[in-house]
Amino acid sequence: MTPGAPGFTVRRAVTTRAGGVSTAPYESFNLADHVGDDPDAVAANRARLAGNLGVAAESVVWMEQLHTRTVTVVDGPVDTPVPATDGLVTARGDLVLAVLTADCVPVLLSDDEAGVIGAVHAGRVGARAGIIPVAIEAMVAQGARAERIGAFLGPAASGGRYEVPAAMQADVERHLPGSACRTTTGTPGLDLRAGIRRQLLSLGVAAVAEDPRCTIEDTSLFSHRRGAPTGRIASVIWMDSGAARRSE
Repeated sequence: MTPGAPGFTVRRAVTTRAGGVSTAPYESFNLADHVGDDPDAVAANRARLAGNLGVAAESVVWMEQLHTRTVTVVDGPVDTPVPATDGLVTARGDLVLAVLTADCVPVLLSDDEAGVIGAVHAGRVGARAGIIPVAIEAMVAQGARAERIGAFLGPAASGGRYEVPAAMQADVERHLPGSACRTTTGTPGLDLRAGIRRQLLSLGVAAVAEDPRCTIEDTSLFSHRRGAPTGRIASVIWMDSGAARRSE
């Protein structure tokens, strides 16, 4: 294992739908291989992402996201998406952890001192089921401390636009307090980022930052609710020491 160590810089990045080769309705920088897009286009987009990040394509770890509460610790490159998982944790300084979303909340976590990072796909089902506490536990088991972990919540459906039935809202609120809200039209809604923020802070996480963009409103991002089928953006986190960079 090559653990993170002092001298690593934790980096994060979020893509948009621009800059790729996919055609409608996935235009153009779709990074998901499960939405019906041309596999060659997805492969080209993923290679372009790695190039833009300055890392080797094989260092990017993807997930087979199934809205579970499963978190997997990875200690080396993998050839295929990690099966049936919605969270990744690593202490390796040469891996890039990736989350695919198009309304769900991407959560990027790091204890910069310990050199432990995590990436979580927190949709309504997974967040309700408790994937965030599982991810924090997995990071602590790798040497992180909750009070040193910083979290970043990426673009997602906003509470003002995420309309749900009242019964669903009440159910999620019971499991993820702070999520219930009203939409801009006064109907029952869910603000998953608000609920996740509250949960993270209750778990002792040091700080929570947020990208305020709403995927439903912002047409530079993919949104399943705005129009399916569609592509997925990626939110990625890695520890950059130059070791994962490709030779020029």
